[in-house]
Amino acid sequence: MGDPLDRDAALALDMADPLRAKRAQFALPEGVVYMNGNSLGAAPVAAASGMDRAVCVEWARDLIGSWNLHGWIRAPQRVGASIARLIGAAPDEVVVADTTSVNLFKLLVAACTHRSGRSTILTEPGNFPTDLYIAQGVAATLPGRTVRTVTADRLSEAIDDDTAVVLLTHVHYRTGAMHDMAAITAAAHARGALVLWDLSHSVGALPVDMNGCDVDLAVGCGYKYLNGGPGAPAFLYVAKRLQDQLASPLSGWMGHGTPFAFDDDYVPAQGISRFLCGTPPVLGLAALEAGVAVFDDVSPADLLAKSRALSDHFIEMVEARCAGQGLTLISPRDASRRGSHVSFAHADAYALCQALIARGVVGDFRAPDAIRFGFTPLYLGFEDIWRAVDTLATVLEERAWDRQDYKVRAAVT
Repeated sequence: MGDPLDRDAALALDMADPLRAKRAQFALPEGVVYMNGNSLGAAPVAAASGMDRAVCVEWARDLIGSWNLHGWIRAPQRVGASIARLIGAAPDEVVVADTTSVNLFKLLVAACTHRSGRSTILTEPGNFPTDLYIAQGVAATLPGRTVRTVTADRLSEAIDDDTAVVLLTHVHYRTGAMHDMAAITAAAHARGALVLWDLSHSVGALPVDMNGCDVDLAVGCGYKYLNGGPGAPAFLYVAKRLQDQLASPLSGWMGHGTPFAFDDDYVPAQGISRFLCGTPPVLGLAALEAGVAVFDDVSPADLLAKSRALSDHFIEMVEARCAGQGLTLISPRDASRRGSHVSFAHADAYALCQALIARGVVGDFRAPDAIRFGFTPLYLGFEDIWRAVDTLATVLEERAWDRQDYKVRAAVT
């Protein structure tokens, strides 16, 4: 069977791509096909100058005055409002704060407390580990709460009158399978439960509609498709109708109504700001703001169309070029049920991943046997996909992955 997409056809698709100019806004290494933006996004060119200004001008020259002079104090709300556009939320429904794990804890406790007569946090087995760990920690902290896991195909029917909150990751971190956000949210609301969505593998690659799906709560990280840099601050969303009804369990001073009154007693701020906690990480926010700004003129429709086209072509090419080489697709074949990464299982997936990285094709491994390939619409092109599959086919045909040094697991996989 011939290639379903030859190199000339790939180049022609790149020339017709409405997002092709975006690649120049990222500092990508020459010769590398970066297919791991679903884990750590590439560095925006503007991030370096933004951080340089934050360090050399705002911090070094203007010192503490920058909290007012350069708007440091309002950066969580300002960057949150920019992210809100990407997730179908109002500008005052999103704030940047803390980490994804901390935000999960805050919102899970708030949701469970708000549904005080219910005891169950409902989620699915195989959810992203930090989501499960935080849920287990919340259940251990709040008396009488339990975590119940139900497979994805039974989730909606499993929501009952004891369900306080349904906690799900919109796009599964390993397989890329995507939940029907609107349907599950509606099913939860029909039984009086709240829903908390983790958008970490969605935002910046796929259109998401918080208001259109009537979502209650959400969290997401800043360092994947938002390209905010390693350890970038995360964000949280709380629907306006719930903001003044929910109480954050981490009542830090930045969530106080008047933090610089220095009162002894905590009084929560109005609106989304009550979900802040500690001092904003200004340097991290500077990098994240540069990453989010790249989306200012990007059409959500173009983003989705390219994400699906890239991943569809990749699957078709891999199955044509690499047939009989031990790869099994574990992501949904239907693009409408898939996020912006594709995973294949292989008996030696870790070594295979290392062999590809050594040849400039960067994906990643997820235990026990998956190799993931991310499709970041802003800087990945169709010719990149052609090169990646060509390299993958060569590595498999030559068994180039079968080396002991490729099989030694590093601390980060």
